[in-house]
Amino acid sequence: MGNQKLDQINVAGFVLKPDTPEIKELYQQIKTLFEAKGISVLLAEHSATMIGLKGVVFKTLCEKSDFLVSLGGDGTLLSLVRKSYGYHKPVVGINAGNLGFLADITIDEADRFLDQLLNGEYRIDNRMMIAGYIKKLSGQKIDFFALNDVVITSPTPSKMVKVNASIGGERFNSYSGDGLIISTPTGSTAYNLSAGGPVVYPLTKALIITPVMAHSLTNQRPLVVPADFSIELDAEKYDAIASIDGQELYELEEGDVIHVGGALEGAQLLHKKNRNYFSVLREKLSWGDKPC
Repeated sequence: MGNQKLDQINVAGFVLKPDTPEIKELYQQIKTLFEAKGISVLLAEHSATMIGLKGVVFKTLCEKSDFLVSLGGDGTLLSLVRKSYGYHKPVVGINAGNLGFLADITIDEADRFLDQLLNGEYRIDNRMMIAGYIKKLSGQKIDFFALNDVVITSPTPSKMVKVNASIGGERFNSYSGDGLIISTPTGSTAYNLSAGGPVVYPLTKALIITPVMAHSLTNQRPLVVPADFSIELDAEKYDAIASIDGQELYELEEGDVIHVGGALEGAQLLHKKNRNYFSVLREKLSWGDKPC
């Protein structure tokens, strides 16, 4: 954890959970809190349209805000981090539902958190991002970023995919099964965890390669490699899709190659100073609870 601080705390740029017009009342409540502390609020145009208000285009939101606020759940925050990545603005998540791994400020904590923020009692975590691209057989190149993971799977439920994996141009494995996950440490508690992959401390710099329901007599185990390794993946014989943070989908054809590696710069997540990752794990994963 670094000692990085915001240059100023004058303007907050908000993005709301999509397809939830009922969030309007909650947004106005949180907006009032921010303005009472002397922090101006901008609202992204697509979020504003959803609740019948006027907003600003996303580019302007990112350029004029000192930090960005996701009001929703972890999915809303994931999307905001990915789309705002090039603007290098810290992002804080106010959770409109249950406590999340990423959006960890509850509605009840918002007022106190703002006081702590203005008093410098916060921290900015630098979370590793995946930077990658899909090189289509046609020559087209599709760039992407991910905070959680890149997943290759079949577009048809229960159908197998075969994914060939290379590191630095050298083949090291072929995975046949329901899919393959390339996860960041932040994403290790998402799909990676449910597929049997390891939990990795989120400030670690590493890539986690986890097969999903491998159809193999050999023991296909998760693999953790340094973040500066270059991983190349291609789907052989079968139709496949690449899912970026579970939100962006790209069709893959035989001959297409996905290149995955650690981004040069991480995402900046703004947290409470006293947030303890292991306490979150204990709460979310019920670690230490006695079996029934």
